[in-house]
Amino acid sequence: MAKLYFYYSAMNAGKTTTLLQSSFNYQERGMNTMLFTASIDDRFGEAVIASRIGLKAGAHLFDANIDLFVKIADALKTRPIHCILVDEAQFLTKDHVFQLASVADVLKIPVLCYGLRTDFQAKLFEGSKWLLAIADELHELKTICKCGSKATMNLRIDAEGRAVSEGASIEIGGNDRYIALCRKHFMEKLNGPGKLPELTPTTLDADG
Repeated sequence: MAKLYFYYSAMNAGKTTTLLQSSFNYQERGMNTMLFTASIDDRFGEAVIASRIGLKAGAHLFDANIDLFVKIADALKTRPIHCILVDEAQFLTKDHVFQLASVADVLKIPVLCYGLRTDFQAKLFEGSKWLLAIADELHELKTICKCGSKATMNLRIDAEGRAVSEGASIEIGGNDRYIALCRKHFMEKLNGPGKLPELTPTTLDADG
C-alpha cells in the first residue's frame, strides 16, 4: 500500500538533502521519481531543488492553480513513476494535500513531503497543518538550537540580527533571515525571559 509521508522540522535540519538522497536511492535502482517544489522559492533558480551542501536537481513547480493529481496522472501516461517527492511542502494548499493523498490511494504511488512545521510566528503553515492531519506517517527531522537542545522554532531576524515578529506574510530567506531555536530561546528572543510572544496574525516562512 502506497503512503503519504510528511517529514518536518525547523530550519536547517537537512530536509532538502534528505529528499535528494531519497530520490537518488530510487534512481540508483532503476526507478523513476517526480520532484516538486514551490514556484515562490527561486533562490537557486527556477524549477530547481537545492540543498545547503550543494546537492541539486530539477523539479516541477507547484502553485495554488495546479492540480497535482492531474499533473502526476498525466505524467504516468508517458512513463512509470515510483515515488513523488515534494520540497517546501509547507507551501502546499489544503487541496494540494488531498490531491497528494489521492496519488497514494488511487495511483498507488508513495508521496514523500518535506517542509517546515511552523512559521516565524509559531503558527502552522496550511500545507503542514493538513499533512499533520492526514498523512499516513509523520517523521521529525532534528536540528539543534545554539544551546544544544532540539530546535523546533524558526526565528525571523533583520539585517542586524534582531528578532522580527511582524512583517510580510511570505518572506523567502536562508540563514540571513532565519535561525532555528528551541522554544525557550525563541520566546526569549522575541519578548524576554519568561514571557509569551505577542505576535500579530501574519504568517509564513521558507525552507532551509
